[in-house]
Amino acid sequence: MFSGSCIFNVYPVIVDIPCFFFFCRDREGPLKAGMWSPECAELAEGPGNRFCISMAYNIHVNGVLHCRVRYSELLGLHEQIKKEYGSNVVPSFPPKKIFTLTPAEVEQRREQLEKYMQAVRQDPVLGASELFNSFLRKAQQETQQIPTEEVQLEVYLSNGQKVKVNILTSDQTEDVLEAVALKLGLPDELVGYFSLFLVREGSDGSCTFVRKLQEFELPYVSVTSLQNPDYHVVLRKSYWDSAYDSDVMENRVGLNLLYAQTVSDIERGWILVNKEQHRQLKSLQEKGSKKEFIRLAQTLKYFGYIKFDPCITDFPEKGCHVIVSAGNNELNFHVKLPNDQMKEGSFKVTRMRCWRVTSSQVPMANGTASSCGPGRCEVKLELAFEYLMSKDRLQWVTITSPQAIMMSICLQSMVDELMVKKSGGSIKKMLKKRHNGAIHRSDSQQAVKSPPLLDSPDPSREQVVKLSSKLTSVTLRGISTSSSSNDISGNDFHGNYAFEGIGDDDL
Repeated sequence: MFSGSCIFNVYPVIVDIPCFFFFCRDREGPLKAGMWSPECAELAEGPGNRFCISMAYNIHVNGVLHCRVRYSELLGLHEQIKKEYGSNVVPSFPPKKIFTLTPAEVEQRREQLEKYMQAVRQDPVLGASELFNSFLRKAQQETQQIPTEEVQLEVYLSNGQKVKVNILTSDQTEDVLEAVALKLGLPDELVGYFSLFLVREGSDGSCTFVRKLQEFELPYVSVTSLQNPDYHVVLRKSYWDSAYDSDVMENRVGLNLLYAQTVSDIERGWILVNKEQHRQLKSLQEKGSKKEFIRLAQTLKYFGYIKFDPCITDFPEKGCHVIVSAGNNELNFHVKLPNDQMKEGSFKVTRMRCWRVTSSQVPMANGTASSCGPGRCEVKLELAFEYLMSKDRLQWVTITSPQAIMMSICLQSMVDELMVKKSGGSIKKMLKKRHNGAIHRSDSQQAVKSPPLLDSPDPSREQVVKLSSKLTSVTLRGISTSSSSNDISGNDFHGNYAFEGIGDDDL
């Protein structure tokens, strides 16, 4: 989005945008106030040479640069949104300034942009609008300086198989998802049951779900800009209720995808299997009975869950190490207490009154305790939710994890799914087809290979003890820089429409 002979100074910004992305302070710190101007002011430097200096703002997704934009471009977006949806719907935008901004005014504008972008993204109409999302996609492509051209993108299946699709670098997430579905032969009516995820593979074979790819980003640009071969785009089912598996299994390709994911989750230890269950599963696998294999797996503990990397929680005590898993409309905790005792408990999403993701900058391990200067800071993310522990007692539970945003996305999708089901609807949907710029893809279909036979279960896997049969769960939605979980203000906190009270019979 930059043109002409301009020098753009990137101003440190933190913008709180719910669930998916936020502006983040540049690690090099703020520049001197004298170098800033609200618009592109011309400065003469030598005979015949003219330059301009302008502020620019970095938008980050999970701590990674997504795009860089100027105030004037954000103002242009605001004017377009206002024209399309009316002044009464659009939040207020920080006003223009005639004179050079003082340091205090620069900080004030930064905070105002934070609130503006947060409000737009949280609005169910504005945040989902093509106008807003296309602005971010274009800004991402231009910031990363990746031209529009035909490329081949590798998308991984759960069993490690690669699906190579021919796309454009400017294709959005749903375009790439449709290209993968077409290559596999997955029918249109089942495309909505699956999503694309950005995943990081560890050297030990571990799998970290970074985030679900969203409508405001270009998958090819997102993964290639990381410049790290450990990051991949992975296809995985996007729903939580295993009852929907029946719809998917009626199709051969859908069945193979679910089968591959189930085998992979078992091999990773995400689904718990005892020796007898392992024997039955292996027998079904050898017979090629994929539907029966999945049906049996559905009865196992943690089927359909996503397991997160080890992190820290303040429940039941501060500083406890925990492994969090999301599934079955709950967050499951495997907590290691200070006395090294292992406990297990679950927080049901229907018992979460609200939730919030907070971000803050903390010194890195090799930095000083009080300093957060260039290269010495890192972003700390926390998911906090207010949980109905008993009939009249709400309690805050906090998880400190780099995957806090992904956890929040999981919680919100559970709530959305519950509300759709409660209203009598179905998640079955068709993804919108683009009317222009159709992608030329190969008509050949690629079969999904069956994974190898299951390895024997690890006999040394540590067993956990149930913490409480009445642990309930709370969900929060949003990103904030507030340091207090009790400070419920503005749009930082999001109510949970699936929240239910606890009756006397539940206590």
